[in-house]
Amino acid sequence: MPTPTRITLLAFQVGFGDCFLLRFEYSSGRPRHVLIDFGSFPKASWLKKTGMRKVAEAIKQQCGGKLDAVVATHRHADHINGFTTDEDDPGSVIASCAPDVVVQPWTEDPDAKRNANKPTAAFMNAFAPANAADAKRAFLRGQAFVESLDDMRALLPALNRNAELLRNAGYRDLAHQLAFQGQNGITNRRAVENLMEMGRQGVARYVYHGADSGLEAVLPGVTVTVLGPPTLQQTKTIKKYAETSPDEYWLTMARTTLRFYGEGTSSFDGGSGYAYDDAPAYARWLIARLRTLPARQLLEIVRSMDRVLNNTSVVLLFEAGGRKLLFPGDAQLENWSYALEQPGVDDLLEDVNLYKVGHHGSLNATPKTLLWENILSKSNDLATVVSTLAGVHGGDHGNPTEVPRSTLVTALESHSRYTTTQSLPKTPGAFSETRIDV
Repeated sequence: MPTPTRITLLAFQVGFGDCFLLRFEYSSGRPRHVLIDFGSFPKASWLKKTGMRKVAEAIKQQCGGKLDAVVATHRHADHINGFTTDEDDPGSVIASCAPDVVVQPWTEDPDAKRNANKPTAAFMNAFAPANAADAKRAFLRGQAFVESLDDMRALLPALNRNAELLRNAGYRDLAHQLAFQGQNGITNRRAVENLMEMGRQGVARYVYHGADSGLEAVLPGVTVTVLGPPTLQQTKTIKKYAETSPDEYWLTMARTTLRFYGEGTSSFDGGSGYAYDDAPAYARWLIARLRTLPARQLLEIVRSMDRVLNNTSVVLLFEAGGRKLLFPGDAQLENWSYALEQPGVDDLLEDVNLYKVGHHGSLNATPKTLLWENILSKSNDLATVVSTLAGVHGGDHGNPTEVPRSTLVTALESHSRYTTTQSLPKTPGAFSETRIDV
């Protein structure tokens, strides 16, 4: 079997988002290409109008018009909205590259029920519809994921109203968090449907820790290990959490939220019964707090949803010719904790040669003692690559949470060959190259 002679990672300039094209070159035959995520949220200014399509066209040019695989690590818009067929339709450009394999986390399985704790199907094309009508019904069969997107989309007006309420009350930072975290997980339906369709045309894999990614079939001489996410059956901690707090499991979160905060709920309007202007001065602070209480509660729900979605991230380790490349999406502590508790995983991650920095450089996606100090920083030859944009997510609220996190960036710069898309020109199609000889 041929073995890659060189591996190149192209990191495209998408602002706050991920878009990576992984290329495996061989001494003979064509190179193989894997697109890992394609999103930007909020959409960078240079990507508005036709910008995302230009990025898609640059991807198509770089892969020679053929993608061997697409990996969508999780459903957040900053990772998948480039697959949309709306707006300037970058998703159709990617679909025209005819990926043979589409990899997503097990939670995206369209046949999964809302209380699913494991995938129910390995392939989207496991059925053989007799005609177009049957194909459409089969394509949307189960609909757990599509329905949950509808539930989440119905939350959008409520999120916007409450963000405005917080903003008017002087809580600008909370308003920004509510708008960003909520909308990032909601406005993705066309992208999701396009990913499902690409999987139906090829092979769709809905993966979990230890699953077969399907990528080795299209990447000669490459071994791919799925480290995450775990299923609810694999980890008792998450399973217990889901059983005791089922409304916080992401498949049911949006519908439950609608039940309490949906359209027509008067508390969403800020509690119009509170007579703020007529109240004595000493009571106005309390009235203002009461008016923003529903918005604050909604923000906590959205924060929970955001954390859960990040922890559904696919975590992949590629190995070829003694080289190791680690791609964790936005996996956070809980996702990592399960993987690193499994026998042999620590050894597997020794001497990683390339680390795609998790969650755009957030601190909780590269757990300091669990992942960085014990494993990654010990590598003698480590390249790190992050796709990010400062000033979009997090901030200094007494407990600094800015992304990218300054202390993490300092560590990456000190212990690795560090590359960030922040240094790239702010133009559609710009990218950096990180090369690893095999």
